[in-house]
Order: sequence, then C-alpha cells, then structure tokens
Amino acid sequence: MTRRVAIVGGGSSGLACIKCCLDEGLEPICYESSNDIGGLWRFKENPEPDRASIYHSVIINTSKEMMCFSDFPIPAEFPNFMHNSLIMDYFRMYADHFQLTKHIRFNTKVLQIKQRSDFSRSGQWDVETENKDGKREKHIFDAVMISIGHHCQPNLPLHDFPGIETFKGKYFHSRDYKTPEEWRNKKVVVIGIGNSGGDIAVELSRVTKQLYLSTRRGAWIVNRVGINGIPIDMLFNRATRLIKSILPFGVLCALAERQLDHRFNHALYNLKPKHRFFSQHPTVNDELPNRILSGTVQVKPNIRRFLGSSVEFEDGSIVEDVDLVVFATGYKFSYPFLDSRVVSVTENKASLYKYVFPPELDHPTLAIIGLVQPLGAIMPISEIQARWATQVFKGCIKLPPAAAMLRDIKCKQEAMAKRYVASPRHTIQVDYVDYMDQIAELVGVRPRIMRMLLTDPQLGLKVLLGPSTPYQYRLRGPGKWAGARQAIFTQWERVAKPLQTRLSDEPKPKKASKWPLIMFTAAVAFLLICMFIIRCQ
Repeated sequence: MTRRVAIVGGGSSGLACIKCCLDEGLEPICYESSNDIGGLWRFKENPEPDRASIYHSVIINTSKEMMCFSDFPIPAEFPNFMHNSLIMDYFRMYADHFQLTKHIRFNTKVLQIKQRSDFSRSGQWDVETENKDGKREKHIFDAVMISIGHHCQPNLPLHDFPGIETFKGKYFHSRDYKTPEEWRNKKVVVIGIGNSGGDIAVELSRVTKQLYLSTRRGAWIVNRVGINGIPIDMLFNRATRLIKSILPFGVLCALAERQLDHRFNHALYNLKPKHRFFSQHPTVNDELPNRILSGTVQVKPNIRRFLGSSVEFEDGSIVEDVDLVVFATGYKFSYPFLDSRVVSVTENKASLYKYVFPPELDHPTLAIIGLVQPLGAIMPISEIQARWATQVFKGCIKLPPAAAMLRDIKCKQEAMAKRYVASPRHTIQVDYVDYMDQIAELVGVRPRIMRMLLTDPQLGLKVLLGPSTPYQYRLRGPGKWAGARQAIFTQWERVAKPLQTRLSDEPKPKKASKWPLIMFTAAVAFLLICMFIIRCQ
C-alpha cells in the first residue's frame, strides 16, 4: 500500500514536502488554511491571525542561485535579489511544473494531530481538519510533515516597556506594517535592528519627519552587494568554509568585522555591538548607513519607558510627540494542534533531532520541516530535510537510538549557547553549508569533492571554489538530477543575465591566457586538499 502523508502548510517548505513525497512514491495531502500557496511570501494587505505576514516592499536577502530548489533553477532573467511578488511567481512555476497544487486542500485548517491508539504498532496519526464552511473531518495518515515555519506568532514583549499603556500614539508589531504613506511627516520609533527592523526603518525614513531606530545591542550590518558587485552569498564556498574551520573563532570574527568596518565604521555610526560578528544573526541592509548619514535615521539605545506621547531612552534622551512605534521584536513558534508530549516548545526551544525529528517516538513518522534560522536560504534546507524525512518514512534510512539523538540535541544546544548571544532568534540557528552537508550525508547525496577532482576536475573545482549552490546536492545518490552539472556550470550566467539590460559600446577585453589561472587554481586546490586530508586524519 502507498503510505499517506499529511503535510501542514502550503508555503515554500510545504511545496518541497509535496514534491519529495511524490519523488518517493508516497501519497501527500497538504492542508493549507488560506486560499493559496506561498506562506510567508504571499503579500496580503490585511494580516490574518496565526499566519505569517510581510510588508509590500519586501525583497529577499538571499540571492536566487542560493535560494532555489535544487532541481528547478530560477529563471535567468529574474533579478538576483527578488521582490516577494517574483518569489511567488517562482513558487507557482515550481508547483505547476511538478503538478503539486492538486495535492493541496485549500481553506482547510488542521485542528488536531494525535497518535492513534495503536501507534506503538502502526506509527499512524489521526488528523482532524476543518474547511471554510466549518465542516470537520478526521483522517488517518501513515506520517505527518509540519511545515508552517516560525513567523506566525509575533513576539510583542510589552511587559519590557514600562508605561506603554500610557502611550498616546499607535503601536504594532512589524507583521502589521504594510506601506509607509500613512506616516508621512510623523515621528516614528522602530524597536529592533534585525532584518525587518532595519528594512522598515529605512523605508519609513524616506517619508517621516524623523525616524528613531532603537537597539539594545547594536548589530553588524552586511551588504547584499559583495565584492565586484557579486551577490554576497555567492562569494562563500567550500574552500573558505575549510579555512573557517581551521582559524580560531576570534580571528574569523576580527577578519569579518574589519571588512565590514571598511564600508562604514560601526562605532562611528553608533551601531557597533559588544558581541562578535559570528555570535549573532547578521542584519542585511544596503541602505541603513546612508539613512544614518543623511540624518533621517537616528540610532538610539533601548527604551527605558513611555510617558504619554514621549519616549525616554536608556541614555536619558527623550523624544516627544511620537506618532508610531513599530515593534520589530521577532516571533515565537508553537504547535497548538499537536500534543505537547510529542513536540514541546519552551521559550522558542524544541527538542528535535537535527531540528526535524522528535527523538522519543516509537516510530519516526512525524517530521518538522523548515524550523531553522539559517545563515543562508531556507528553501534548500527545507527541501533537503524533506528528502531525508521521506526516506525515513519509507524505511530506507534508520534514525539512531533515542539516547544518541538526545545527546546530539544537547550537544547542539550547548554549542549554540556558547557561540550566540542569548536570544529567542538563536535557538534554531544553523550554518547553511554545514547543516546542508550534515543532512545530505544522511541521505547519501553529499558532494564527493575528492572523487570529482579525480573523475571530473572541472566540476570538482567549481564545487570546491564556486558558490555552494543547491544543485550540488543533486549530483549523486537518491534524487539525482541529470541537469545538476549543467546548472552548476551556468550559474554565473544566470547571475549576469538580469544585470545586462542595455547594449554597451565598450570593447570587450581581450581574453588572457587561461594557463596562469589554471595553474593558480590547481595550486590553491592542492593546498586545500592537503589541509582537508590533514584535518581528517
């Protein structure tokens, strides 16, 4: 019999789950509470309760080559950093190409998921749903994949802001912000300097009388635009990762911080945090330094208290006649439809093996997909998680004993606590390539670079020295894609395509001899291979 899999959520992670189920011969049924796909990335003018919501101007912080699904490149003509409407266009292309939509039950909310009475034998789940007409149904599934993300429940810590009940202006969470026009010539305070806080502050500062950006710790600000105009996330590869694994943490941070201070001095701009660069999720924002330089954004410390229409900051300064306060204070996650004995969430912490599997179930038939905060794109991570989970559901991959999984969870939590600033956003933090490689190793699709350098040197060098794009995880093993090699060889063409929008009269430079480059590349590759061998011994 074909195993039936319930999928909760039709966003990017849910689409990946459907596709992976179909690839493995499973029967997916996806329940989406709204009337469309897209999840977080589908803009709606009016936010819906318990659903992710974005503002109109949102542009993603990861480039298209790094965020695409591994067997479906984003069209070459799409910009490298896409507006949310283009991300939705891509999701629709993906869903249409693989015929995913017919497996989705729209306007259907999942009310309850619980183990069946014979779970210890069958591993099956009872799933209760409700459609838009209020009709409830109960279903039996062999496995469940939960892919609702972690941007559904806004964190609004009003108890940390004395006097907020006296505030005469308006305040709301960043999920409720949509467009800036309403706040023209007003005074606005934005609390929080994460990606949303930085973006909203920049956008509002173009129309407000004055924008104040309040931050407790400051932040390191990273550009989307890297060296020579290359998307910043395309500049990091397996070679730099190998070097990173060898250098001391402090040295790595110092190198990164020095590079960022070359663009603008964080201390001079009142942004320099006490923590090191790799101890917090960085803020990606190309415009914030310009807005500070022009005076339209003023950086302020944490708020001490509210006094009517005034805001007092911890440095003693007071801003009067504030019209709006935006709380860009992050999100909480939970699973109210799931028994807490299955997955318990406390202070944004969930005990999950590799952030996917509850470790103490009799049968590994429930997986949480996309519950990570990566230093990179979420889409390929959700996809590799779903590839792993569907292999586990089929019995092709066995999980370790519960005790081993619990040790792994504890080890990761201790490492995270040691590295990161204590914060709800750092409970599910992962490094993109490291985590992708971990899961890919379990699935049997991790790139074998040494073998490639011997059997296909061109490909091996591109995988080693080029960007760690998702196509690398389709070169071998289960789910191998015949187009993966070509996608890797043409990835830079897709980066360049949307930039070449006018004819240039500039003469093309003469092609230099390739031999110096080949010799240099070979020398670097040899050095890195030697370092890799030494490290593995």
